[in-house]
Amino acid sequence: MRWDDLFRDLEAQLTAAADAELDAEVADRSRREAARLALVDRARAATGRPVVLRVAGAGAMEGRLLGVGSEWLLLTDGTDRAAGSEGECLVPLPAVLSVSGLAAWTATADAAGQVGARLGLGVVLRGIARDRSGLAVTLVDGSTFTGTLDRVGADFVEVSEHGPGEPRRPGAVTGVRTVPFPALAVLRRGP
Repeated sequence: MRWDDLFRDLEAQLTAAADAELDAEVADRSRREAARLALVDRARAATGRPVVLRVAGAGAMEGRLLGVGSEWLLLTDGTDRAAGSEGECLVPLPAVLSVSGLAAWTATADAAGQVGARLGLGVVLRGIARDRSGLAVTLVDGSTFTGTLDRVGADFVEVSEHGPGEPRRPGAVTGVRTVPFPALAVLRRGP
């Protein structure tokens, strides 16, 4: 009888050790998988959902996440909700201090989203420059100015400054400001 008890005890110890080893391996794999995730992977799963961004120089920004690129987030701008329309805010990732409202799961780029996921900040800014849209630009120090993107370099933008809502005309331009990408916090287009 004592031998049976000894064998049962040894078998229980081996089973417990095997279970503990499996639990440790699963936890280690989970940590390694999480270490491979980028913020854009987490944010992509929240596309279409309301989020709150905390942005250097701009504070808290609430809106619906419209798009996610490799270096930027696109958010609805709820500042014109009373008028029944919403603008859009392009937020470079380096200016994002935190994000609230992300889904519990993580998304990877699907076939349709792979191209958009690779679009860098420069590509998107060149598209805005091509549109000749007026913008309100907020820098990471909190200062804001309005104008039109004239030139987008490898790591900077040149903005012709003019009044909000005014088209870019030579007589309306009050100056040209060159801004390095890391200084950009929010680029806001109106409705």
